[in-house]
Amino acid sequence: MQKPSLFNSVLPLIFMFLLISYGSLVVRLPLSFLLIVSAVFTGLLAKANGLTVGEMMDAIADKVRNTTQGLFLVLCIGGLVSSWILSGTIPMFIYYGIKLIDPQYFYITAFLLTALASTVTGTSYGSAGTIGVAVMGVAAAQGLPLDVAAGAVISGAIFGDKMSPCSDTTVLAALSTRTNLYTHIRHMFYTTGGATLLCLCVYGFAGFSLTAVGGIGESGTLLADLEAIYDFSWLLLLPAILVLAGSFLKKPTIPIIIASSFLALFQGVVLQGFSVKTAVNAYVKGFSLSMLTTQVPLGSRELMARLLNRGGMESMLPIFLLVFCVFAFAGIYSRAGYLTTILENLCKLTRSPASLVAATLFASLLVCLATGSTYLSILLLGELFGPMYQKMNLASENLSRTLEDAGTCAVPLIPWSITATYLATTIGVPTVEYLPWAVLCYSGMVFALVFAYSDFRITRLSEKIRPAPVNDLN
Repeated sequence: MQKPSLFNSVLPLIFMFLLISYGSLVVRLPLSFLLIVSAVFTGLLAKANGLTVGEMMDAIADKVRNTTQGLFLVLCIGGLVSSWILSGTIPMFIYYGIKLIDPQYFYITAFLLTALASTVTGTSYGSAGTIGVAVMGVAAAQGLPLDVAAGAVISGAIFGDKMSPCSDTTVLAALSTRTNLYTHIRHMFYTTGGATLLCLCVYGFAGFSLTAVGGIGESGTLLADLEAIYDFSWLLLLPAILVLAGSFLKKPTIPIIIASSFLALFQGVVLQGFSVKTAVNAYVKGFSLSMLTTQVPLGSRELMARLLNRGGMESMLPIFLLVFCVFAFAGIYSRAGYLTTILENLCKLTRSPASLVAATLFASLLVCLATGSTYLSILLLGELFGPMYQKMNLASENLSRTLEDAGTCAVPLIPWSITATYLATTIGVPTVEYLPWAVLCYSGMVFALVFAYSDFRITRLSEKIRPAPVNDLN
């Protein structure tokens, strides 16, 4: 097989970006179908270049085989979310989180409260659609600037989408770069921590003149409903404590996640009165309001459904489909030698770790602008840039962090993306209006560049290699 030219190597990427841009944003076709079409196009070019169909299938199988453990973790995360809802752990966090709203620090509290909810639930959609709606109701009732409130809510929601071990983007970033999940999260604390401090300063300054806020609007109804449905106690903290302790003690992720889930299921049966059959169904299929023994008032049923109807192993199956479709493209693309040709040319432009991080951020923004997809940005660029980070002696967590600093954070700022459309519709503020106040969404990228060019908190592979112990026989 002859070495492909730069033009032939770039052509599949251009085709895929154009196809997905038109297919997903204009015609609204499923992303998985568009990826398969891109894989077929790439396969035809590769076959003309000398690659056999058998070699293509082997390449795809190798990609999938290397991510088996990560895919199983994705299933376990789905079960964890639904089991925590069944036990009352997630509802209790949200219940007491709402009570922390301080009238004197409205925007800061809005940010922290949404960040808490999104970190516990692992979803920016759920936190923005529940806690975010309540916060926006308070702001509207008091005549406060809605663009600032929306920016605080969205920044908080994206915080959890990055930092929660239950978040699909967090898991995918670790998966696509072959990075331990908790190593990835700990490494993100630096750039996300800097962005969080900036958020607190901006929202504190914005709310400095706020003197009083009245009632708590929709959150009052939400509190009453949660209190009527669940029996809250300190015991419900145990599943979360187990996960945090496992992370702190650096225990294997999957056993800890499963143990926490089973503990939560047990609590749901013993403390909340659910049947064993309901608990098992929730773990596999996800939790829903129909499983409750207490009738939810009609007036708050829609809001409660946004909060509670989620999780389950089956909810993660669409992510499996997307992963396989991306790997179909990435496997053929890599085996055909296109990736090697691209990397050789990129290496000429990225002669330092800082320039490599900058190139990763720029590429992530391009993919997000073209496709509106966080998943595609993380999965595709994780495969594309992984070998370059290894070649420059950079640990994989540098890449996984950069992919989230750009991919996860950029999509809410792109008006034609699904995420931005959902957030703007749910919050009730157009993307172009909340964009300047969604501080965490763009400041993380700024901190990523600052850290890269100052060589601060950039982990080398050589730093992670420890010499083998020597037995002293004398």
